[in-house]
Amino acid sequence: MLKRLNIYFKERYPIIPRLILGFIVFMEIHFIILLNEGITTFNIGIQEFVGAYTVFAFLLWLRIADDLKDFETDSVLFPDRPLPSGRVKRKDVMIICTIVEAIAVILNVLFMNNLLFFVILYFYGYLMSKWFFQKAKIQPCLPLALVTHNPVQMFINLYIISFTVLKYNVRAISIYTIMTLWTLYFPALIWEIARKIRAPKDETGYVTYSKLFGYKKSTKFILILTIVDIITNIILVFNLNKISVIVLIILVSWMTLKFIQFMRDPEQFKVVDKVERYTYLQESTMLITVAVFLIIGRI
Repeated sequence: MLKRLNIYFKERYPIIPRLILGFIVFMEIHFIILLNEGITTFNIGIQEFVGAYTVFAFLLWLRIADDLKDFETDSVLFPDRPLPSGRVKRKDVMIICTIVEAIAVILNVLFMNNLLFFVILYFYGYLMSKWFFQKAKIQPCLPLALVTHNPVQMFINLYIISFTVLKYNVRAISIYTIMTLWTLYFPALIWEIARKIRAPKDETGYVTYSKLFGYKKSTKFILILTIVDIITNIILVFNLNKISVIVLIILVSWMTLKFIQFMRDPEQFKVVDKVERYTYLQESTMLITVAVFLIIGRI
């Protein structure tokens, strides 16, 4: 079983990178709110690590639930994946998922101050795993699946924001909490759409946004989302680091150029590759902004 799970994690959910991701997502949102509220003295303890682990555990649950939901479809379109290929058993991932999530529940009950928002997060995840009890309607409709499933990032953000607000007794509703609620939602939405935009020659039996709406319209849509997203980022870093504002403007200008190039010639590169590179640079800028502020102060 351990060998089979090693195959699954290696191909579908690399443990160390995802743990690091959970920590980055949690701490980025946590510090962005605090710094914009003028709080520069922190009390970092086990709660922050429990929160980061919860993000990791929840995303693992979504990955496994998604693979189990799509087992029949993947058997046809992606037969080489761990589950449909038979290299990993369904029972394997269900057991490890139960263990990981049980640990998350215990840790949140023992240490966290936002148990209600933990329950809300996992309840939404449960509804997602059940196709909101409307599988026949949602599964065949890509836009409907996006509308019902993609807001999950906002629930993750809400879980983190609620912890920060309660621990430091800061304003629950402010321009900073609202922008933070959205700021990591957009990159996830943009990536989700971008990975299903293909050049006409690359289309297969797999349903994509480019097949439904055309690659130009789909690309224009995520271009608009990218611009809206960068505005939320600029609002969050404006009072912390003006250099970061310039960097973000340069990054979004580069990404806009790539979107335009793709719409002119969709065969020169995969748009999702450029989106992933842009997202890494964008989120790195946000993290560096926090680190620089903590070390040097406002620039």
